[in-house]
Amino acid sequence: MPASTLVLLGRVLISIIFIVSGFGKVTNIGGTAGYFGSVGLPMPMITAWVVALLELIGGLAVLVGFQTRIAALLLALFCVASAVVAHFDFADQMQSIQFMKNLAMAGGLLVLAAFGPGALSVERSKT
Repeated sequence: MPASTLVLLGRVLISIIFIVSGFGKVTNIGGTAGYFGSVGLPMPMITAWVVALLELIGGLAVLVGFQTRIAALLLALFCVASAVVAHFDFADQMQSIQFMKNLAMAGGLLVLAAFGPGALSVERSKT
């Protein structure tokens, strides 16, 4: 399979979780803000909007390959921050799994940030 096809497939697969999650947050912003407030995040409504839009817009940018390096880097930083803030309870096996999942996604996003979105993208980079 050509590298450009693999990069496209990778972008599609990694973007899905952010698009779905961001859309869910946007369509239930009150619930999202309530949860964020319950875990002690500051300014929960503003934080909810920032996170929701980062996930949704960043996910869409990665999907189509537009400003991919920036979107991937921001999403990678979000994944690490989310792992530390929300999934740092290693006594809970599910939280440990979520922590590692976030780090794995951050790793994939950093590779995407380093090498770009590939030829089958809005940017059409030569990777």
